[in-house]
Parts: sequence; structure tokens; C-alpha cells
Amino acid sequence: MIRRRGLLAASAVALATPSLVRAQSSRVLKFIPQSDLTVVDPVWTTAYNTRNHGYMVFDTLFGMDASYRIQPQMLAGVRTEDDGKRWDLVLRDGLLFHDGTPVLARDAVASIRRWAKRDALGGSLMAATDELSAPDDKTIRFRLKKPFPALPYALGKTSTPMCPIMPARLAETDAFKQLTELVGSGPYRFKADERRSGDRSVYERFAEYKPRQDGTPGWTAGPKVAHFDRIEWITIPDEGTAAAALQAGEVDWWELPTDDLLPALRRAGHIKVEVKDPTGVMGFLKMNCLQPPFDNPGVRRALLGAVVQADYMTAIAGTDPKMWRTGVGVFCPGTELANDAGMEVLTGKRDFARVRQELAAAGYKGETVALMVATDTHYRRAMGDVGADMMKSVGMTVDYQAVDWGTAVIRRENKGPVDKGGWSGLYTTLSGLDLQVPSGHAFRTTGETGWFGWANSPRIAALRNEWLDAADIPTQKRIAVEIQRQWWIDVPHIPIGQWLQPTAWRDDMTGMVEGFPIFWNLRRA
Repeated sequence: MIRRRGLLAASAVALATPSLVRAQSSRVLKFIPQSDLTVVDPVWTTAYNTRNHGYMVFDTLFGMDASYRIQPQMLAGVRTEDDGKRWDLVLRDGLLFHDGTPVLARDAVASIRRWAKRDALGGSLMAATDELSAPDDKTIRFRLKKPFPALPYALGKTSTPMCPIMPARLAETDAFKQLTELVGSGPYRFKADERRSGDRSVYERFAEYKPRQDGTPGWTAGPKVAHFDRIEWITIPDEGTAAAALQAGEVDWWELPTDDLLPALRRAGHIKVEVKDPTGVMGFLKMNCLQPPFDNPGVRRALLGAVVQADYMTAIAGTDPKMWRTGVGVFCPGTELANDAGMEVLTGKRDFARVRQELAAAGYKGETVALMVATDTHYRRAMGDVGADMMKSVGMTVDYQAVDWGTAVIRRENKGPVDKGGWSGLYTTLSGLDLQVPSGHAFRTTGETGWFGWANSPRIAALRNEWLDAADIPTQKRIAVEIQRQWWIDVPHIPIGQWLQPTAWRDDMTGMVEGFPIFWNLRRA
């Protein structure tokens, strides 16, 4: 377990920190995100803090409620015809962008097209689409080659990247270039003029936002009512300082407190500490499959034999086994598609000498592994520390490269060799919700057109398409077993376990929902 600065020592630092204001306004919320917001375009990256930011600024055509059901959000209605091969999505009245212009169907069409170029499920939707058009200002029309029942899910899923609706003039930006201007229609407006890299991002309530009048508030669906006039995301890399700021009332909410500080936060009496995402966090090693040594699937397969998931979990979440789980494969434990196919590669007896032999037999010749480790987030640092030791223990040459997460998010898009600014390995995470089914980007194994790491597995890609077309749960489960068996052959990434991540907030805050940070319907009591 990596120990951190004690709370008492940190308190003195926090109370002297000039960037935090002691007095809290009932109309201002101060939030410590998991890391600094370095990418503001929610289509360009799959980073969760960018997704969370995206939902504040942009609205979506569909939303997901607290029961994981998809509901219309920006839409007044949905019509299907021609045996499910024609969909008409009709926008609600009165929707406005932050620049005062009305939200039109052509804006949504352009937004969907841009998003689909980066999203795995969006790409599958467009592959099944003959025509996407806006026959009038309110109607978004899909004419499909074949039925695609997952269309509402694709447009309303909470996994990254979400499908943000923006003006057509911005949506026409190349999907592989970041937006330089943010104009959404969500409940909060991004204050680009107040953004300070490494310090804070600021949002103000969009007074012209019109929440849905029907439905029950829940996650990204239903009425979205903004009770705060201003929300500040404040970057505090030091965990002790963050804990002290929360205790002192200088901030209201800390997204990811570290396990060693949780007891002190619970004892404070005016702070709530709870797990809000029951599907947990699933960690894994993502490898650059375009560059040595991990361009060799034999090397990736050999490394499976060195993984001890319990080492990662105790480093991240402590020694309480109720807070983590090992024996974790490709799919989220406890969900319908989770299975034990081929799991002996991770649960069998660990033999590091044998792994060394298998690496040599696969062709590993001591090439340097440039391992990016995001040291500004406790769980990413813990994963990187354990992973670096694991690789060294089997004879790999490791260059431990400490970076902040924002830098890692940008640099991980570099497909080049290490000497050209590239990378070899990076530990990252997904919510268990995003790994319940194989529709997301983690399963897009299409080489350079897939998710970062760019693993190429035609078999997994074909199985994923079969799953999308599957008509019943038994067929889907059979395909999931085949996907996991193929996974241990091609190894797009290496799972390292699942843990439950608490969040912490001042007890005068009400309206917090399950799942990731949501800022509407939240208020100060």
C-alpha cells in the first residue's frame, strides 16, 4: 500500500492555500475532479473527466435513467416504421444553444456524424445506416439497411464518448481534431475565459435551458434542473490537501478520495462517504499494439502469466476484500455476460521464471517498455507502480515515465515509436457499467481505427458484430464466452481487477444520484 501525507500535516497546508475560498455561497458548488480537465472536447477523448464535463455543457437526444433504461431527453417523440428500418426522432420545442441560436435537426445530424467517427457503437450504427437526414427543422431521420434496435442506446449511453449535440458549424470540425470553441445546449455554460490549466474550470448556469417537464429525474434522463449559479472544478493533486479542504468547507465534493483517508473523512461527522457506482471500477493495462514490444501478440500473451490481480487491488483499495474483486475477466463481474472462459491464464499458479521463458520464446529481446504512469491520481499511480514491478520481475526493461493524467490522455493518441514521443503501456480504467456488454470502445479491436492501443483482432471484431445482431440472451452469452476465449489469444488489454470507489461530499448537499458525477438536481440544503 502506498502511504500518503497524514491528514493533520495536510490540514495546515490546505488552510494556507490561497486558491481556495473559505466562505461558501449557497449558489456556488466547488468540486475536486479526479484530475485536471486538459481535454474539453467530449468526442475527441474517452477520458471520464471530459465525459463528466461534457454532460454539463451538452445535452443528448436520449438519456439513461437510474435503472439503466434509455429515455428520450432532447426529444419530444420517436417514431419507427418499415419494420424498424426507419426512425424519426422529433426534437422538443424551445431548445437553445448557449449562443442563443435554436437547436435544429441539422445540428443533431452533424453532431451524430462527428461522434460516430470516434465511437465504437456509433460506427456500428452508421455502418447499418443508408441515410441520415433532417427532412425538417425538428426531425432527425435514420433510414437503415437493417433493423438496429440499439439505436436509442447508442445515442443515449453514458459510456465514453457520449453523443453531444452541438451547432452544425462546430460539429463539422474533423472528429480527430479538438474543438476550439464549446457551445452546447446543456444546463451549464463552459466559461472558457476563466479556465486555468492545472488549477480550475468554471461553469455557469444557462438561464435559457428548458428541462423536460415529464419523467423522473435520474442520472442523465428526466428533468435536469440547475440549482447552482456557478460550479468550479478545482484541481488539487495532493490527496491530503484535498481531504483537508473538504473538512474545512473550502470545497463541497471530492470525486475520488483515497482509501487511507476515508476513515478520517468518515469520522469528520459532516461528510458523507459512499460508493455511488455499484458496478465499480475495472482497471487494465492498455498496450500500444503498433510498436515493439507489444506489437507482438505473443509478448502480450506471455505477460498474462505475471499478473497478480490481488497485488493491484490492495495497492489501490486497501486490504478490505469487500471493496475489491479478483478473478476478473473481460466483462463486469455479476452481470449477464460475465463468464470464466479461459480464466486460468489469470488465476492459475504464477511462475515468473516460466513467463521469462515465454517472453523469450515469443521474441522479446529486451526492448524498452515506455510505461506512462499518471502519478496525479492515486489509483493510476498504484496500478503503474505494481505494473512496473511486475514487468521488471519477468525481465522486461521498463522506463517508468511519471506524467499527469491530462498529459497521458493527449500523449496516448500518439501512434509513433517511443523515440518520437510514443509510448508502450498505460494503466487506465473503465466503469463496470461500460464493460457489461461488448458494444463499447474497449471492444473495438480494429487496429488503427479502434481505441487507443490499436489492437487488431478481426475475430473479436466479428464476434462483436454478431453480438449486436443477436436476437436473444442465450445467443449473446454464447458470443460473450467466445469473445473472452479469443481475448486471451489476441490480448487487446490485460484486466487487473475491479474495485468499489467511494466519493465524499459535505452533508449539506442533497440530490446526488448514483453513478458518475452529475451536477443538475443537486442543491445545498
